[in-house]
Order: sequence, then structure tokens, then C-alpha cells
Amino acid sequence: MSNNMTTKDYPYLLTREQAARFLGIDPKSFDKYIRSHNHLDRFMIGRQERYTIKSLINFIESKSV
Repeated sequence: MSNNMTTKDYPYLLTREQAARFLGIDPKSFDKYIRSHNHLDRFMIGRQERYTIKSLINFIESKSV
């Protein structure tokens, strides 16, 4: 997937649901396997977590086996 296509289809700060959709997984799986890690960079807006595409890609690449 090209970076231009991803940035065009999503806002800069993604919600939990958008982040899960970007990764192609269910939001509950995102919570259990991705969001629970402290290594995932997040941006807080009040009490709401937001994620960037770059932080999601970096996290997935760093955890790949």
C-alpha cells in the first residue's frame, strides 16, 4: 500500500476504529493485541487516544518476526 493512498483515505489522527480498519483488523483485536502495548505511540485529546498512520506502521514493523 502506498503512503499517498493511506494519507488520502484517512485523517492524520486516527480513532481506535479507524486505526483498526487501517490495519485490517477488528477493533476488539486492535484493543487486545495492539493498543495494549506501551510501545505504540499515541496522541491524547482529552481522554481520547488518537494514532498516526506512521506510528501504526512503525509499531507493526518493529514487532514483525
